[in-house]
Amino acid sequence: MSAAIIPAPALAVAHASIVPLAAQAVATGSTAHSTGAAARDGGDNVAADAPYRVLIVEDDRSQALFAQSVLHGAGMHAQVEMTAASVPQAIQDYHPDLILMDLHMPELDGIRLTTLIRQQPGQQLLPIVFLTGDPDPERQFEVLDSGADDFLTKPIRPRHLIAAVSNRIRRARQQALQQAGEQVSVRSNPETGLPTRGHVMELLADALARKQAGGLFFIEIASALGLRERYGYAAYERLMTQAGHRLASAGHPYPLARLNDNSFLLLGADMPESSLEQHALEIRQRLSANAFPVREEESVHVRCAIGVAPLSLGFDDTGSALEAVERTALQARLRSDGVQAYLAPSQAEQQEQLRLVEGQLELAYQPIVAVAGGDTAQYQVLLRLRQADGTLLSAGQVIPAAEAAGRIADLDQQVMDHALGLLHLHQHAHPPLRLFVSQSPRTLARDAFADWLLKALVERGVAGQSLIVDLRLDDALIHAVTVQQFCAKLMPAGVQFCLSQFEPGDEANALLSQLPLSFVRMANRFADAHGNAAVRDELRGVIDIAHQRGLLIIGQRIEDPQAAAAMWMSGVDFIQGNLVQTVGKELDFDFTNAVL
Repeated sequence: MSAAIIPAPALAVAHASIVPLAAQAVATGSTAHSTGAAARDGGDNVAADAPYRVLIVEDDRSQALFAQSVLHGAGMHAQVEMTAASVPQAIQDYHPDLILMDLHMPELDGIRLTTLIRQQPGQQLLPIVFLTGDPDPERQFEVLDSGADDFLTKPIRPRHLIAAVSNRIRRARQQALQQAGEQVSVRSNPETGLPTRGHVMELLADALARKQAGGLFFIEIASALGLRERYGYAAYERLMTQAGHRLASAGHPYPLARLNDNSFLLLGADMPESSLEQHALEIRQRLSANAFPVREEESVHVRCAIGVAPLSLGFDDTGSALEAVERTALQARLRSDGVQAYLAPSQAEQQEQLRLVEGQLELAYQPIVAVAGGDTAQYQVLLRLRQADGTLLSAGQVIPAAEAAGRIADLDQQVMDHALGLLHLHQHAHPPLRLFVSQSPRTLARDAFADWLLKALVERGVAGQSLIVDLRLDDALIHAVTVQQFCAKLMPAGVQFCLSQFEPGDEANALLSQLPLSFVRMANRFADAHGNAAVRDELRGVIDIAHQRGLLIIGQRIEDPQAAAAMWMSGVDFIQGNLVQTVGKELDFDFTNAVL
């Protein structure tokens, strides 16, 4: 964002005219933001679920069109203004919910323009968000000091931009309606027109509390990552909106909400349970019967897998019900008809699963060492469980049992709580401590977990940068959007993310740009790259792609000097394995004198 907001010949009148223009705009109708964009006079009333309206102030045409296409793809209205003189009139005519503002502009930069807008009556509450590639913290302070509400740094992922803009507008609209004494509606999503996830989950909680019969359907769109990579984010979002509308029509009159990028939840309270699978088959057939237009003269058929569970099984809470149908949808992928009914585990199976998760946590640690040296002590936290008879179970034994028994969230939280305790204890240590902590996507999907983690970081005084949430590639591919939503909540706190057991491929490579990662841990087989030229070339290709995206590579299970040398020559940033140090119970590795 660098071109002029006002042409050079207009400079003589720019400073004199911008304030009267803004004042005139405010005086003639843009006072909406004194009470909020949701309460306007003159027949221009906007409800809380009306499409969001964003004014993009950007003179670089390519940058402006990119932001506009991303917002359009999410169902928002977006208008571009490329000159400062047009901004006040645009505020008056367009009534934006938010201004997306450029920073670096000659003659009149975004800070000055924001200051002038804020000086006008009625414009104090209009959200203004800056989008810039300037990383200077002093400039960020100046931006916020001028009256801006937020500061986003390029390059920015489309999902992050959409979340930042929509969350800011949603809060502003709700505040405006509350000030106007109106009831805030949160039952429908202004970006899709569908019921919100929160509303459907509330209905589910009520149905479970009242012990209603019926069914819960988890609908997962097939090949979502491939569709997004082929057609681009904006076209993919339009496609998912269309798919959501068709699914809602097929499921009518029962409410359907979009859970994330590629899945939907349908609540069929009081639906005859004997017909749940047939209903799921009909929904699946309706979705795929006709192609969706995705580009000019190009259409695509969309298919899905559906997991369904009867409500009469009596789930303990909404989280356990959602987890059950999500797991069932994974099984539905393997069926030719794409539909699977939930089967509750037998009492014997439940007892065996619970037996495997009963015991005492005994965490272990393995250092992760920078090949070029570093000033940070880094360890991966490894799960172990000691049973009453003394048997020590590995994570590979405990985690599947915990997931099957519905105990994975409790187990993950215990591990995370222990890690936060260590980080708090070592917060003033030198070198500083950083921990990689594995978590299940089913845990990350629970809204309460992200809230708990953010609160725990603050209460313990732990810097977010010292915590890296470790995610397995296989899990991230299946739960990409759940992971994205969790990352979006934790990123402002400085928490970082690592993608583990990485195997290159189209969908896996796409995750490197779709998730806000800092680290990538390679799959175990790459430890043998020194003995296989093809594997070594494959490793170098992954490292090149990752480094282009600013990601750091960890080579794991390094057992001998030859493997370490091959990793170093291929360009990895860190190594981990018994050559460095075996897994142990203490954080005692000497990082300051480590030489590889």
